[in-house]
Amino acid sequence: KYTEFSILYYWINSLGQNTVIYRRSEKISIPSGKENETAALSYDHRIVPLGSNFSTGTYYCEVRWNDIQKMGKGVFVLARDTGYRETPYEWAVLITLTTFLAALSITATVLLLWKRK
Repeated sequence: KYTEFSILYYWINSLGQNTVIYRRSEKISIPSGKENETAALSYDHRIVPLGSNFSTGTYYCEVRWNDIQKMGKGVFVLARDTGYRETPYEWAVLITLTTFLAALSITATVLLLWKRK
């Protein structure tokens, strides 16, 4: 009864609409002597862009047998248009130079005030 099942990966967007990403059917064989035992099988699936920038939502995995459905807890994914970008080199140089000049200015001010006393 439980050797044939289907696996679905889908996401629910902010409007509550379901979109099936991937579906596959499985038929496994049970080795002799392993009948009536619980088994755990792993199935990996890589999420790829859905063809738009509107991929933000909760992603789920669901397994369906003839009369039973089991759904995972879901994973929320926040998709952005550009993703993470490194700080441009010019900004890193500007920040470093500004920090150096500020430290030099503070040091010169302290030395002038100390010498004045």
